[in-house]
Amino acid sequence: MIRIRVLVVDDHRIFAESLAAALAAEPDVEVSAAGSGPAALRCLDRAAAEGRRFDVMLVDADLGGNVPGARPAVPVQVGDEDGLVDGISLVAGVRSGQPQVRTVVLAEKDDPRRAALALQAGASGWVAKDCSLSRLLAVIRGVLRDETHLPPALLTGVLRELTAARKHRTESERLVESLTPREREVLRCMVAGLGRKAVAERLFLSPHTVRTHMQNVLGKLGVHSTLAAVALARRAGVGPVDLAGDVVERGGQLA
Repeated sequence: MIRIRVLVVDDHRIFAESLAAALAAEPDVEVSAAGSGPAALRCLDRAAAEGRRFDVMLVDADLGGNVPGARPAVPVQVGDEDGLVDGISLVAGVRSGQPQVRTVVLAEKDDPRRAALALQAGASGWVAKDCSLSRLLAVIRGVLRDETHLPPALLTGVLRELTAARKHRTESERLVESLTPREREVLRCMVAGLGRKAVAERLFLSPHTVRTHMQNVLGKLGVHSTLAAVALARRAGVGPVDLAGDVVERGGQLA
């Protein structure tokens, strides 16, 4: 018999243990539980190292008590046991590090915006916490067949949110494409959180020149702050510059 390995991630211990016990009663399901995002990441890494990867992760949407207002910008980093990692951020981190693991978000209430964020982060499903065990098992088996599961009442709202997000992304991409190659490199440095002096040192430019580039970037993107520029860049899919390597060499061709 092929067993399905499931990881339940919820910081409400009674709920997590009760759900794990209910799922484990199924003859083809093997279950583990974690009480935080960092603990879940450790479980996933340990299982992968032992050659016993989890197939499905069930994660609380409100893990850590955070309610994310936007899609995570960067992969989740392993932190302290007490570190707060919200459920949707955890989905994004697992999608980045272990894409073969299917994730399903468990939510207290239906929320089209957050469900759309979960799908964008890489979740395969959004399920109400008060659904029946048979329904949850059907979703678990369904996502392993590459199905996407949402409550019928959420479909219209989620599609509306995804369409709006795609429109915003398209507009953001158009604005980023208006930048010169050098301005795009400066923007990537801004996304990485580098200040003017650090950007100047990295690109072998004077601080005055970097300031001019940054002003041009803000102007072309139609925003008034670095924070807004970074948010727009993220929507357009612009990632941070690789801080472990060099951006350009002196005398490079970027203009």
